[in-house]
Amino acid sequence: MLALLVSGCVAGRQATPVPPDGPPAVTELPADVDALLPDGLDPAFRDFYAQTLTWEPCIGGSLECATVSIPVSWRDASLGSASLEAVRSPARGERVGSLLVNPGGPGGSGIDFIESAIGLVSREVTEVYDLVSFDPRGVGRSTPVECVDDDVLDRMTQADHDLRTAEGRASFAAEQKEFADGCLERTGTLLGNVDTASAAHDMDLLRVLVRDERLHYLGYSYGTQLGAAYAGQFPEKVGRLVLDGAVDITQTSDEASLGQAQGFELALRSYVTACQAGPGCPLTGDVDSGLAQVRDLTERALASPLPTDDDARPLTRNLAFYGIAVALYTDASWPYLTSALHLALVEGDGTGLLQLADVYNDRRHDGTFGSNSFAAFRAIGCADSRGSTDLATMEADRLEILAVAPTLGESFAYGGLVCEGWPTPVVDVDYDVSAQGAAPIVVIGTTGDPATPFESAEALARTLDSATLLTWEGEGHTAYGRSNACVQDAVDAYLLEGTVPAEGLVC
Repeated sequence: MLALLVSGCVAGRQATPVPPDGPPAVTELPADVDALLPDGLDPAFRDFYAQTLTWEPCIGGSLECATVSIPVSWRDASLGSASLEAVRSPARGERVGSLLVNPGGPGGSGIDFIESAIGLVSREVTEVYDLVSFDPRGVGRSTPVECVDDDVLDRMTQADHDLRTAEGRASFAAEQKEFADGCLERTGTLLGNVDTASAAHDMDLLRVLVRDERLHYLGYSYGTQLGAAYAGQFPEKVGRLVLDGAVDITQTSDEASLGQAQGFELALRSYVTACQAGPGCPLTGDVDSGLAQVRDLTERALASPLPTDDDARPLTRNLAFYGIAVALYTDASWPYLTSALHLALVEGDGTGLLQLADVYNDRRHDGTFGSNSFAAFRAIGCADSRGSTDLATMEADRLEILAVAPTLGESFAYGGLVCEGWPTPVVDVDYDVSAQGAAPIVVIGTTGDPATPFESAEALARTLDSATLLTWEGEGHTAYGRSNACVQDAVDAYLLEGTVPAEGLVC
């Protein structure tokens, strides 16, 4: 989850064909379904819970996929239906239930993630749980948010706007309007209904359709916000929830930008420290000098983009930032960042950082994009919350950001401009965010996490009434499946036996 700038409803047409009438109407739900329904379900939506999933072999034949009919809006049944694509890896042994997994984003594809999830989750867990994932509403193979053609998106991800100037803000606003207008035209009514609370409601529908009494869930990054939204709306249906790389759901959009800017600054400092302690580091002097060289590189790219092996795509500051940021998600990527920085700083060639930026943006060599993650990220974010668009407030916030993140902070400033003029309103949270009455929940925080700083995990653990915080002292984003045996064993004991980690456990 990366909150980047570069990064009243009016009905339009649907983005893709969707089932026009929703699931078949039923007069009476089967007993095994009726017993699983959430409390207070609007009768207008009961038919969605009555549908039967047809799982068919997919993705090489080792997995199974199904299409789920969902309401466009859980608030207004008259708006019709959309589709949700789900995937599962059946339990290897005697099944005890399903473990729903989400990779984050917002905008991350659970279908693309499922094979990675199989490798992250312990074999003991996959022995007894079906691993189930899905592309959330608006994402990927589900009825997607669509906004602009690939050539326009390519231009947007490259373009620099110096938001410190009136001219830069004006050009950015024009670009954002083009994007938002395209989203409304191509996506239609669904655009105002891709909020996190609605996606969490879809998860409850999946719970019933796989016949689980309670939801067992593993959510990474933004997936923790999704899991918290589920717990808030359906506390009585919470089973074993693991929220890894936690989002502080009580923060405003502007507070989140400040926290994330500081998180990336600290992660970059850790990287520079490690780089300078090893061979071949292009960052000279002490750590502060190394950070200053990174900052100077991004400012130089703003003034005069660096040449790359693609004459049509010089390295702009936008792209340089993406390339640096994506490599900070795991310390396993630090050597790639060192190579890219060496090329840029020593040879004046931005190719390495451009390649890293393309990884983040899921851009292919031919200029097309492998997913709609950019559009979904923007649409879901703008549906959930908005930053201030008051110029004086944004400029004061910028100075606060630069005080804690002098190296990359400019890329987190003026965040309110991203959703300015968005064509659909923010969806208000109308549930208890503390999820009182929910079963015990495990929240995981990594001390060196750039994208969801450790303080966010502490905050989510305080917010959720039944949460326990598990800490990993490590670098990078998220922990379960990539950290150490201490974290793995604690989470496995919880998922398999319901044993909650000891309060204050640090791994």
